[in-house]
Amino acid sequence: MSMTLRFLGAAQTVTGSRYLLDTGARRILVDCGLYQERDFMARNWEPFPVPPATITDVILTHAHLDHCGWLPALTRQGFRGRVRATAATADLARISLLDSARLQEEDAAFKQARHAREGRTGPYPYTPMYTVADVEACCAQFTPVAGFGPLDLGDGVELRFREAGHILGAVSVVLRVANGGDPRTVVFSGDLGRWDKPLLKDPDLCPDADYVVIESTYGDRIHESAADIQERLANVITDTLRRGGNLLIPTFAIERAQEVLFYLSRLLRANRVPHLVTFLDSPMAIQVTELFAKYGGLLDAETKQMLAEGHSPFEFSGLTMTRSVPQSKAINHVRGTAVIMAGAGMCTGGRIKHHLVQHLGRRDSTILFVGYQAQGTLGRQIAEGDKEVRIYGQPYKVRAHVERIEGFSGHADRDELLRWLGGASKPPRHIFVTHGEPAAATAFSAAIGAAHGWPVSVPAYGDTATL
Repeated sequence: MSMTLRFLGAAQTVTGSRYLLDTGARRILVDCGLYQERDFMARNWEPFPVPPATITDVILTHAHLDHCGWLPALTRQGFRGRVRATAATADLARISLLDSARLQEEDAAFKQARHAREGRTGPYPYTPMYTVADVEACCAQFTPVAGFGPLDLGDGVELRFREAGHILGAVSVVLRVANGGDPRTVVFSGDLGRWDKPLLKDPDLCPDADYVVIESTYGDRIHESAADIQERLANVITDTLRRGGNLLIPTFAIERAQEVLFYLSRLLRANRVPHLVTFLDSPMAIQVTELFAKYGGLLDAETKQMLAEGHSPFEFSGLTMTRSVPQSKAINHVRGTAVIMAGAGMCTGGRIKHHLVQHLGRRDSTILFVGYQAQGTLGRQIAEGDKEVRIYGQPYKVRAHVERIEGFSGHADRDELLRWLGGASKPPRHIFVTHGEPAAATAFSAAIGAAHGWPVSVPAYGDTATL
């Protein structure tokens, strides 16, 4: 009896994670993400390659949209099985999916009106990919997994979770399949976090497995240390203050916003930076921040101690949480230097685009990127030095200072990914390197070969492997 593994997303790309494991008795989809790279977004509108009604289970590694954001569309197309995830991921996914649906509904109406004025048509339908009602329907299919397992899925398939250290509730997935008496263990790393980072526990190392699917977002580079991150952030803040501009930080609502707040709070307590007015202009990020208290057991020892002593790492004088649209618009009237954190982290939607319109042309302001910018996104264009970008159909000159602190990333770097793989006490039959741009995935594949000599490949979109 043979099993197959199909790579239906995040194969030589960084978004759209979707891996279909067919055991013969069950069809299990590990992650169901949105594509966010401009060159691949058309895939979001394509019918799923297999009938969604034939998928028995969806397992989510975590709640970022590139891992869960296509789930309502899958349900809309006929998926009726259970969605397995940690309780924290289930709560976070509901927040992020509802936000995604609302943005899609607004964006569809806006583009239809704009293109009608301009006398042209866009590449995608003037309807949302899914609606708030679709999100509610798919969230009803969530069945949170208590603890880390094991959980019997039926038909000889056992599920276990392991700590991934990436965002709140994030896990690696371990599937053990009986396979007619010739068992196979398949591990999906999900997005792996870093060791000794604030807020979350460190990742668990890779267990013994026959097959491993591992991410490679930063598989070709080494990150800055925590001390470097803090020093760089302090320098960016003081430089922006000296110029008299504002510091605009495109921020991922889940984890990155909370980590930036953590470092800002630490710098302020140490009087390393001026006490500037700071705005967290993201209702979604505010909701996520509140969930950290609910899931305190998932936090690292340092953060638990801070909370126990009554010192929230997410609060400090001068911080304003802006929930409403009028509050967000009022930020434009603030005089003097301010720190403005707003979503989305890749500048693909949300309030950050409105702030970019106000600040891109200001030579005294700074745009600080603290997370990965996928190919084809507005954030990538700005980060790589484009002198002019389009926002809401209009051209804007980029005159603001542009800075990047990649050490903020919630993704492990090359050496940390190798450290994770080193947890296996025996060689896997094969390792599949995914969730990375071609150069990063290829470089990391070579690094695995050099470090371990294990069989490894970089699958392409649509490839099928027999296990």
